[in-house]
Amino acid sequence: MPSIQDVAQLAQVSTATASRALSRPDMVAQTTRERVLKAARQLGYQPNVLARGLRQGETRTIGVIVTDILNPFHATLAKGIQDAADRHGYVAFLFNSDEDPAKERRALDTLRGHLPQGLILVPTSGAREHLKAMPDLPVVELDRVTGRPDATTVTTDNTGGGAAATRHLIELGHTRIGMIVGQQDISTATERHDAYRAALHAAGLTYDPALVLPGNHREDDGYRAAMHLLSLPADHRPTALFVGNNEMTVGAVLAARALSLRIPEDLSIVGFDDSRWAQTMTPPLTVVAQPAYDLGVQACELLLRRLSASGNRTPARVQLPTTLILRHSTAPPARPRSGASGPDPSAAHPPVTPSTGPPRA
Repeated sequence: MPSIQDVAQLAQVSTATASRALSRPDMVAQTTRERVLKAARQLGYQPNVLARGLRQGETRTIGVIVTDILNPFHATLAKGIQDAADRHGYVAFLFNSDEDPAKERRALDTLRGHLPQGLILVPTSGAREHLKAMPDLPVVELDRVTGRPDATTVTTDNTGGGAAATRHLIELGHTRIGMIVGQQDISTATERHDAYRAALHAAGLTYDPALVLPGNHREDDGYRAAMHLLSLPADHRPTALFVGNNEMTVGAVLAARALSLRIPEDLSIVGFDDSRWAQTMTPPLTVVAQPAYDLGVQACELLLRRLSASGNRTPARVQLPTTLILRHSTAPPARPRSGASGPDPSAAHPPVTPSTGPPRA
């Protein structure tokens, strides 16, 4: 790679003059600057923006930490952030925490060495404590919240989405509605679970803890939880499932198929998050959709406004709406058949081997 010294030699100027011509053109005569630019183009020279920023104590970079880049929802968040950052001439450093607080802490330590101007964070359960080590760094909490009183957040209406999904199943006539929830120390999971419980109460239905199982936001968690719920005796088995995120929804669908349950004839399913697979599976899945790309864009725009000289540093709370999209995975519950009994999970499918890969949020 050509260096600034190579550019200076070709342009027949000092290294300091070549550097000023590229970074502070107002300090260099126009003819000299044109000669330096011509040499830079001829050599294919690209300045090391990061190194220059580190020397000056300021970079046009922001940090981004998501919990699982393999999850389409988080990948779309990251895409929205990077597109918005690029439009404003910023570079986004992307990290993946895998829902692991220790890995999140290591990402923050690495970022500090690059002097980011701000941070967009999808928090793990340890984020509130971790952010105490960076009190002066502008932060936008995305998708989830830590509960910090002065936090700026960009989220969706998890309460409204959870309530809409549960009410839809109730209106179809379901009274035994199971839920596969996420980690209960994560704000999105608790909000969706609380909305489910409140919707049951509002409809005069009893909340049954036996029909609610937690998961770590992964496909295998959804599979195991669904296998347990769908293997209950026929008079206790849920006729519908509300699943708390898209990865666990995949697992729930696979469990229903393993037990030879037809969707929606034998089991109705509503997932949280939309994706291409949800639209193209058979039958297409009813979901609570989130504007993932817009969430990323909003988070980045909000952070960059805070970084501007005239930016408002007052904590902000932005919440985007969710949308219940009705497709073909939900229907009224089937009438019980005489002498029907629960499916035998051991005969239908072998036990799931616990995942050794990273968790999916």
